[in-house]
This record gives sequence, C-alpha cells and structure tokens, in this order.
Amino acid sequence: MIRTIIFDLDDTILWDEKSIQTAFDRTCEFAAEKAKVDPKDLEEKVRESARELYASYDTYEFTQMIGINPFEGLWGSFEDPGDDFRRMRDIIRTYQKDTWTKGLKKVGVEDYELANELVAKFISERRKAPFVYDESFEVLESLKKDHRLVLLTNGAPSLQNEKLTITPEISQYFDLIVISGDFGRGKPDASIFHHVLEKTDTRADEALMVGDNLMTDILGANRAGIRSVWLNRKSNEPHPDVKPAYEINHLGQLDNVICDAGR
Repeated sequence: MIRTIIFDLDDTILWDEKSIQTAFDRTCEFAAEKAKVDPKDLEEKVRESARELYASYDTYEFTQMIGINPFEGLWGSFEDPGDDFRRMRDIIRTYQKDTWTKGLKKVGVEDYELANELVAKFISERRKAPFVYDESFEVLESLKKDHRLVLLTNGAPSLQNEKLTITPEISQYFDLIVISGDFGRGKPDASIFHHVLEKTDTRADEALMVGDNLMTDILGANRAGIRSVWLNRKSNEPHPDVKPAYEINHLGQLDNVICDAGR
C-alpha cells in the first residue's frame, strides 16, 4: 500500500522552465528595444555565458551537490545561512552582471549600464512569471485525501521558498517540505530520501517518488529503495542505467500507477 507520495517541485508541479523562458523573452526583448540586437541571439549568448561563468567559480561543486542551476543564479540572492551560501552571496551580483555583460558583448554590444538594467529586469520578470502545470492542483487535491504528500526539492531555501511564496496555493497540499539547501545534500543523494522516510515514518516500499529528472529524482529514489515515477512530459529518451519503476507523461496518470503499486 502506498502511504506517502514524494513530489519534485521544479518542472513537476511548477513549470519552472516556462518561467525562466518567459523572463528571458521579456528581458531580451527589452534589450532589443534599447540596443537593436536580435533577442533570441542575445538569449543564446547569455545562457552560454551563464553556464561558462557559473562553472568557473569555486562554488560550483556546492551548487551541483545542492542542485542550483546557472539560471537560478541569475535571479537568486542566496540569503541563506552557512559558509557555502555566504560564498555564493559574495559572487552572485558579479556573476549576474558579468553574465549579461558578456552576453551583450557576444552580440556586439558593450554597454555596462544596459547590463545592469538587464540584471534587474530579469530578476523582476522571473518573479512576475510563476507558472504551475494545469493539472497540478487537481491531482494534489485528489491525492491528499488518502496519502501523505511530501515536497522534496533541490535548491537554495531562499529561492525555493520564494517560488512557493509567489505560488501560495502549493504549500497547503504538503505535510512536509524538504529543501536540499536546508538538509545539506541534494538529490540524487540517498540520504535526503532516507530523511523523508524517517520524518514521515514511512517504509521505502510504502512510498513513491514522482519527478521529471532521471538523474536526480529517479536515480536518488532508486538508490533509497523507493519506487520511482518518471514524469516524462517531453518523451525524452530513457537512460540505460537509470530505470524508473513507472513512466508517465501527465500527472493525471498517477492514479493508475498508485493502484498498480499498491497491489
């Protein structure tokens, strides 16, 4: 019998990819009006610069372990306790400005004032663009009647909590919310899954993990002995070494999975 269902947040419940894309679209269109650049070309170069810079800092290993991606770094402030987050705070404004400065330079524009404007514009537009998948609330409402629901998300507590603040309907469905930056390790480390099981007094065979990312959600659940449900909305190719117990392309299909898993 399935007692506890563990959900990932980003691109499982929240449509984070669309939120980031919307922020890029609006910010790069603003830049195009100011500097007569191609907005899609600028976006490509900014994303490229973000990845390059992000990987160059000595905080990179920590961000990989906790699960904070370069584009979250473009709007996060990382006002979180601990030395590692302090180091992120020390570099984040430089990272944000340098990313937009380098992106502009790659499309032939050298304008530090505009780069600063784009930093602020992106942060503002991301905060104004929270998207939730259409089916999320209906599915959570239905499952909460008979199951304990847990939200297990990688990331900085300040950033993940801000996402929940600007989508306040989500938190009420969950009996427990665990953020990797609070715990100290992120998915796919098995310890964070064991922590959830302990906090909810659930055996591994009584739980399901639902998430979109094979290399964090599914791999981590597998390592902890929890059956996993891969939410594969985009029909991505499977990984030869990471096999979910179930695969679905819509959260509405969870009912059938739960029935099967409970047999």
